[in-house]
Amino acid sequence: MPPIPEPPSSAVATVPARAGTAERRVAAIDIGTNSIHLLIAAIDPALGSFSVVLAEKSTTRLGERDPETGDLTPDAIERAFLTLRHCRDLATSHGVEQIVTAATSAVREAPNGRVFLQALQDQLGLVVDLVSGPEEARLIYLGVLSGLSFGDAPYYILDIGGGSTELVLADGRDSRALTSTRIGAVRLQREFCQEDPLPPERRRFLEAYIQGAMDPAAAEVRRALRPGEKPVLVATSGTAMAMAALASAQDPTPPLKLDGYRLSRARLDDIVERLLLLTPEQRRALTAINERRAEIIVPGALILQTTMEILQVRELVVCERALREGLIVDWMLRNGLLVDRFSFQSSIRRRTVQHLARTYGVDSDRAERVAQHALSLYDQTRGLLHDDDGEGRSLLWAAAQLHACGKHVNIAAYHKHTWYLIRHGELLGYSEAEHLMVAAIARYHRRSLPKKRHESWQLIEDRQRRQTVFAMALLLRLAASLDRRPAPGIGAITVTPDAGGENAPADQPRGFTISLHPVVSGAGEPPVDLGLEEWSLRSCADLVLEATGLRLSVRQGLA
Repeated sequence: MPPIPEPPSSAVATVPARAGTAERRVAAIDIGTNSIHLLIAAIDPALGSFSVVLAEKSTTRLGERDPETGDLTPDAIERAFLTLRHCRDLATSHGVEQIVTAATSAVREAPNGRVFLQALQDQLGLVVDLVSGPEEARLIYLGVLSGLSFGDAPYYILDIGGGSTELVLADGRDSRALTSTRIGAVRLQREFCQEDPLPPERRRFLEAYIQGAMDPAAAEVRRALRPGEKPVLVATSGTAMAMAALASAQDPTPPLKLDGYRLSRARLDDIVERLLLLTPEQRRALTAINERRAEIIVPGALILQTTMEILQVRELVVCERALREGLIVDWMLRNGLLVDRFSFQSSIRRRTVQHLARTYGVDSDRAERVAQHALSLYDQTRGLLHDDDGEGRSLLWAAAQLHACGKHVNIAAYHKHTWYLIRHGELLGYSEAEHLMVAAIARYHRRSLPKKRHESWQLIEDRQRRQTVFAMALLLRLAASLDRRPAPGIGAITVTPDAGGENAPADQPRGFTISLHPVVSGAGEPPVDLGLEEWSLRSCADLVLEATGLRLSVRQGLA
């Protein structure tokens, strides 16, 4: 057989670009040991962001290799070909300009893996990048970077695949350590779990095996830690998602999405103990996970549990993004759509809010003015209308940018539509709790104050968070009331507490005055009359009194 050429590092199949649109579409295919994932992304070059148009997964089990030769089996190859032909055709139908494809441990370890990749190129036109373990870890890091706000803190990232497990130490600027270990859910199921349920002695052996395999990786990431750092553990992959699904199914109010879900070590241990007692039939009957995942959940869960013990972490955060999203980010970096990883990470919240606002046709200029008014009020009313420690400010900005998106559905009661759209939209970089808070702040920027019967209020379970939502929604209400005309009229806002203070009469509520200053007009032009905005803001006075016990006065100031 003639030598098979190495796949080029670009690893893309080119499809004609769609004409007449600034949006660019790219597909990513992750050929894993257990599954093949397809993701079609719509990239906004102006924002340097992308949204997921379509995501599909097919369980192909390439990792079920020939026990004697280690080759990919004919059945596994046939399953993969059928799935990849479907992925290619689906991506093409969406008008993607490129299909970026990567294969991981099952293919790179199989003696006939390169023959398989050459056949994919010859028969399907798919050029596949056979990524190394460290490169797989780097792509996973990029994927997590696109969906989670790191800030300045370091994070462990754990991805348990079918044939390998990647452990990364990273922050918002770069990955500090990239490791890949040859243990995975499919591999361990095939090699160590012939008896099911797993006998106690077999479990102990398997845990010792996992610890021995993961210890070198854990030592490597620890060496990259700086004094005093205690990273949060972020877990991706099907195993982590399945464990989070099992845990959240027991919650009083299950989350809408598992992205950002927090799972304690104690709850994980409890779920693992229960899984180990179940027969395969009983695991397959669990509604929180699918049947194919139920087959390999035990070894995957033991990898997760043992790694948490080795790293001495008491909680993990689930991230839905992983290698396939990393392929999109890597493509954007290589094609000049992102300047660098740090700028991408540092602006993730701003970009995802702006992207959602653009999706629902929000007038960006007016939304920005409302946001600036809201932040000005926030800064000037600390200790008066709120005692927020800073968390609410960023949530207020996001809610202000999105408060009018419900008009995309219907102008009547649009604040309720706004809540629904934000609640069910994608806000990257925000936790589930923060996501709910942004939606609720936008929901209560008009009409009634929060009521116990409102679903939007019931979902904010923590008392402190309710206080934050209540205060930020009131500030947004005041700011939105000033949005009365298409062109800017207000140049500045000043807030002045009543001079009377504690010496005011007992029957006279304390209060504050908001002064509206018009934009600076051109030479010889009279200042803008802000009577419309003054009237609108004054109409909020009764509700402010009801909510805070403070009397609101409004006046026009000088330009």
